[in-house]
Amino acid sequence: MSEENSIIMEIRAGTGGQEAALFVGDLYGMYSKYAFSQGWKQKLLDAHPTEIGGYKEIIFSLSGENVFSQMKCEAGVHRVQRIPKTEKLGRIHTSTATIAVLPKPKETEIKLRPDEIKTDVYKSSGPGGQNVNKRMTAVRVTHLPTGLVVSSQNERNLLQNKENAMAILAVRLLERKKTEEQSKISGSRNAQIHAAERAEKIRTYNFPQDRLTDHRIKKSWHNLEKIMSGKLDKIIKLLQSSL
Repeated sequence: MSEENSIIMEIRAGTGGQEAALFVGDLYGMYSKYAFSQGWKQKLLDAHPTEIGGYKEIIFSLSGENVFSQMKCEAGVHRVQRIPKTEKLGRIHTSTATIAVLPKPKETEIKLRPDEIKTDVYKSSGPGGQNVNKRMTAVRVTHLPTGLVVSSQNERNLLQNKENAMAILAVRLLERKKTEEQSKISGSRNAQIHAAERAEKIRTYNFPQDRLTDHRIKKSWHNLEKIMSGKLDKIIKLLQSSL
């Protein structure tokens, strides 16, 4: 399957503590429902839950027609403004989550040699770090030449977790390779500018005003409940034609 039709998405909590972790879960739910509406296959590769139902990080794969061209515009920093359920004084909190959209590499692009991979197995852990599985099913793989480390513990099967970890490692190595090539072409100054641009927020979800704003195209939409339920068609189509 070509990179246009197969990707891995990573959603990580940014600033905002537990509220940011809850936002990660909300974004995953939104993309999962959108993927279902598009008829794409999806698979949860790894997740790190928190004690109150959020996630420090969620990594999942999507495959289907035009998945990369539709989802690549989602990469960047997403900001949420809302009153947390734990907020007693009704104050609005601002939190962020960072999204990466990585095309899966072709077999010829990234070759993972067994002698360059170190594999560790351990017991999977749940919220708060407690062990949730008595068997050693979680996997941590280290790519020795680069030092990249990837873990997976979502499946109850050791081999499936290793397969997931290797898939994540492959896309990260491809992203690293592309970044290094881009740096050589454009020079270190342009690479630094690009890194700063990626740190800029691309979108704000303002719940008190029931509004989503995409800052790249200076466009807003209302009805966040509908949007968060996976109704992203209009937004994604406009981004595809504008960016």
